[in-house]
Amino acid sequence: MPPLSSADRPALVFLHALGSSRHAIDGVAARLADRFDVIGIDLPGFGETPLSQGTSVEDMVRHVAGELSGRLPSRWLLAGHSMGGKIATVLAARTLAGDEPLFGLAGIVLLAGSPPSPEPMDEARREDMLRWVRDGQGLGDDAIRQFIDANVGAPLAPENDARMMQDLRRTTGEAWAAWLERGSREDWSEMVGTLPLPALILAGGADGDLGPDGQRETNARVYPQATVEVLDGAGHLLPLERTDAVADAIIRFWNERAGLGPAVPPEMTQLIASPRVSARTRGILAHRLLPAGAAPRFLSDTQRRTLGALARRVVPQDGPAIDLAALVEGQVAEGKGDGWRPAVLPNDREAYTRALDALEGLDALPEAEQDARIADVAEGRFAPPAGGLSAEQMSAWFEDARVDLVRHWLAHPATMARIGFDGIANGGDGARKQGFERLGAGEREGWEPVLETAR
Repeated sequence: MPPLSSADRPALVFLHALGSSRHAIDGVAARLADRFDVIGIDLPGFGETPLSQGTSVEDMVRHVAGELSGRLPSRWLLAGHSMGGKIATVLAARTLAGDEPLFGLAGIVLLAGSPPSPEPMDEARREDMLRWVRDGQGLGDDAIRQFIDANVGAPLAPENDARMMQDLRRTTGEAWAAWLERGSREDWSEMVGTLPLPALILAGGADGDLGPDGQRETNARVYPQATVEVLDGAGHLLPLERTDAVADAIIRFWNERAGLGPAVPPEMTQLIASPRVSARTRGILAHRLLPAGAAPRFLSDTQRRTLGALARRVVPQDGPAIDLAALVEGQVAEGKGDGWRPAVLPNDREAYTRALDALEGLDALPEAEQDARIADVAEGRFAPPAGGLSAEQMSAWFEDARVDLVRHWLAHPATMARIGFDGIANGGDGARKQGFERLGAGEREGWEPVLETAR
């Protein structure tokens, strides 16, 4: 199948709740139509997907990954509602690990999401819901009405109520029981761990087990960068109850957090997702694609502004920029340098803080004056304040700093695409590595993407 989106138009992949279908997102999709391509996927036994695809969490993750492979744009969000939240989180973990043939995941949205750990659920309510399908049939009208009324903060609009009733009537009893008896109880927390994705967690203020407290105790711990937003008075069926509020929250999340930084051209995205790239390499690149918001910090705000100004002059970037200053700060905070330093310098953390203190005010200067001051530092002419690093030390530090900045710029997959580097596609995980055959200057193999930026 062809890709669903262009390079500059992100996608929102939606995984629905128990008893629902891909159409639960239709109202939100209409609100997002000028910003996202919304891809709803029916999980096995729900909507139009046959039960034969499998009802375990593993089965459902495999089904979704297969539906998405080869069809995604350069950047996309993954959204999961209730049951779909657990599937989304497991898929996100596998995508960030490079274990799925997918690339470009920028963030996750959980709507009253089931966590990767066993879902908190009142056992008496679980048993009541199982009793509805114990005769081997689907859900009856009385059970459908009871389920909807128990999961909303106020009655749904007639068209949304009709949509939910239709989806519940199409739900197979086997899929319903499989989730309640097994899927919701599966524990994937060890495999998932914590994920550095930008995350938006929406909770209904009138929801029960998966309401605000439940989300903070479960999903918020999986996503350290999560923002939890509570929709007061809403129950569990958030896309149907609060269509506009959900759409608005997703737009804010993209504009302010998940959509920052450069996109990777679709040709490069498809190459990274292909079997020519190993899972380990794909996972490393998936993490490099994420915003640097989770990077550890140790600089003061003033020092951070100075480093940001330095980064902009050392590595000028057109369009959405990689936050090189944040990446370098995180590298130094974690002690992940290049393994050596000039003998004249103290350790990296001290060297950065003292050098940036000496350059305080750089960000406030006109660009020409910034460049002149940076040149003085590079050439050993900069006279630091008394008690600071010497001119020789400042020059040595700047040599290290500019290597750090350029290294992070080059390591980003968008930069690899810009310079036409595809050496990452050296064979994948197969028993026989594919490698490269054409090694002459100017020669290209048939599979290599011809990137617009590298022409």
